[in-house]
Amino acid sequence: MKSTEIRKRFLSFFEKHEHIVLNSASLVPENDPSVLFTTAGVQPIIPYILQGSHPQGTRLASIQKCVRTTDIDDVGDKAHATFFEMMGNWSIGDYFKNDAIQWSWELLTSKDEGFGLDPMRLYVTVFEGDENAPKDELSHSLWTKLFTDAGLNASGHIFYMSAKTNWWPQPKAGDTASGPTGPDTEMFYDVTSDGLGDLTKESYIEADDRQEVTEIWNDVFMEFKKESGKIAGKLEKQNVDTGSGFERMLMVLQGKDSIYDTDVLSPLLNEAKKISTDIRSQRIIADHIRTATFLIADGVRPSNTDRGYVLRRLLRRAVMHATDKTLSLATISTLTNLVAEIYESAYPEVKKQIETIQQEINAEVLKFGKTLLQGIKQFEKISHSNISGKDAFVLFSSYGFPLEITKELAKEKGIEVDEVSFNEELSIHQEKSRTAAAGKFKGGLAGHGEMETKYHTATHLLNAALRKVLGDHVGQKGSNINSERLRFDFSHGEKLTPEQKEQVANDVNEAIKADLPVSYTEMPLEEARTLGAVGVFGEKYPDIVKVYTIGDSVKPWSREICGGPHVEHTGVLGTFKIAKEEAVSQGVRRIKAVLE
Repeated sequence: MKSTEIRKRFLSFFEKHEHIVLNSASLVPENDPSVLFTTAGVQPIIPYILQGSHPQGTRLASIQKCVRTTDIDDVGDKAHATFFEMMGNWSIGDYFKNDAIQWSWELLTSKDEGFGLDPMRLYVTVFEGDENAPKDELSHSLWTKLFTDAGLNASGHIFYMSAKTNWWPQPKAGDTASGPTGPDTEMFYDVTSDGLGDLTKESYIEADDRQEVTEIWNDVFMEFKKESGKIAGKLEKQNVDTGSGFERMLMVLQGKDSIYDTDVLSPLLNEAKKISTDIRSQRIIADHIRTATFLIADGVRPSNTDRGYVLRRLLRRAVMHATDKTLSLATISTLTNLVAEIYESAYPEVKKQIETIQQEINAEVLKFGKTLLQGIKQFEKISHSNISGKDAFVLFSSYGFPLEITKELAKEKGIEVDEVSFNEELSIHQEKSRTAAAGKFKGGLAGHGEMETKYHTATHLLNAALRKVLGDHVGQKGSNINSERLRFDFSHGEKLTPEQKEQVANDVNEAIKADLPVSYTEMPLEEARTLGAVGVFGEKYPDIVKVYTIGDSVKPWSREICGGPHVEHTGVLGTFKIAKEEAVSQGVRRIKAVLE
C-alpha cells in the first residue's frame, strides 16, 4: 500500500465517522515560546482541549508534520528520523474509550476501509492501576471482546502495564505541572517473519526489547485533571488524543525492515548512496535534507540561535556525513526536488518554494565549507594522541563537528576520544543554555498570564503600525513573548531609520491612548482573507478561524487571524517602547519592545 493511499484511507475513515479533517499546522508553533518546533500531532490541538472547544467541532483528525531532535543521535538506525508525521484523531468532550478503541481496531484490521493488518499479529497494552488511579478495566474489556470476536485468545494479546509506559504525560520525579492527564492503550504489531502467536506478558516484553513488535498506535484517554503534579479528580469533559507514526505505519504496511526503505524515504536514500558508502550516513543525509527542506518551507532560516541553529546543525551534519565532506548544488537540487515531488499532494507549499529552499541550503553549505576546512586543520593539530573531551567539545561547538564524526576521524588514526569528559563539557553547556532559556521564556505565552496577554495584543498593534509605516510587504515571521517583553520578527529588507522607529512607536501608542475595543469573530478562512485579515507567514489555518479586530469593525486599526489571548481594550496596555531593532537573517528584521 503506497503512502498516498495510506493517507487517504486514514483521513477518509475518520471523515466517515464525522471528524473534521484539519490541515497540518506549521512546524513553527504559533505563540508558543516553550518549544522550538511542532513535536507532536496533538500540539496544535492542546489550547483547544484546555479551553474545551474548537471552532471546527468536537471531532477532529489530521496528519501533522513534526520535527523532533531529542533523538538526533539515533537517526541512522531503522526507525528514527528528525522529521516525521503523526496521524491522529481527537475528541473534545465527545466520544471516549468505546468508540476510540473500536475505531482503532477497525482501521487497523479492516481490509475494505482500513489497513488490513492481521489481528493475530496485533498486541495491546493497558494501564494496570496504581496508587494514583485505578486499573483501566474498561479498555481491557473492550479489547478482550474485539480479540475474542475475531476468534483469538485475548489473554495472549492484551497486557496490563505500569504508568511508566501507559500513562500520559509519563510521570516524572518532582513533577509540578497541571493539566489534563490519563491512561493510554498502546497497539503493537508483530514484524517477525514467522509470527509470534500468543504471548505471556514476559514474552511480550522480551519481544518488544528485541524489536520484534513495533508500536503503531496510541490512544490517550484524558479523563483526570492534574494539579501541581498530582491527580485531583476527574475532568468535566473527557477527551481522546490518539497518535500513529506515519513512517512506522508505512514500514509495517509496506513490509519493510526500515522507515528508510519506505516510498517516502527510499528515493532520497538511493540518491544519498551517491554521496556516501556508509548506510548510516546515507540515512542521516536523507533525513536531514528532508527536515531542512520542510523547515525552510515553513520560514526557518539558518542562524546561530533557536530554530535557525537547529536547521544549521542539521545541514552541517549532512555535509559531515558525505564522503567528500561537501554537497554540490546539483546534489542539493536533486534531493530537495525529490522531497517536493514525494510530498506534493500533501504539502504543495514545498514545491512552490523550492528555489528559495535550494538557495538557502546551498548558501549554508558553502558557508560551512570554510569552517569545515578550519575544523579539519584543528583536528589534525590535536590528533597526535587521544583527544580530550575539551578538545572534542571545541570541535563540536566551534567547528560544527558532531561527536560521532570526531570519533570516526579518530578511529581512522587509531586513537580514541574521551567521551566521558566530552559529555561533561556538553552538560555544562546545556545547563547554561537551559538557564538562559528559562529566563528567556519565563512566564511564556503558554501560561496566558496578564502581561503575556498584554504583550500579545501589542504585537497586533505593532504589526499594523509596521505595515502602515513600511508598507504592505511586511509580514510576521515569528514572535516570542514573555512577561517582560515582546519580540517580533517581520519581513523587511533594510534597517529601520530612527524616524521610522519613532513613527511606529507613536502609532502604537496612539492606538493604546484611543482605548480601542478588541473583539473576535469565528468565520471561514476565505471570508477572513476577503476582509483583509493578515496571518502568520508559513502558517496553515483551519477552514474556520478566529479573526481579532482592534478598533472599528468597518475600518479597523488591526485585523488578524489569531488564536491567542487578548485584552478587551487597548487602554490597559500602558506605554509602548521599542528597545531594539536588529537583523535576524536576510530580509528579516526583529523588534524587541516593552510596555511601561
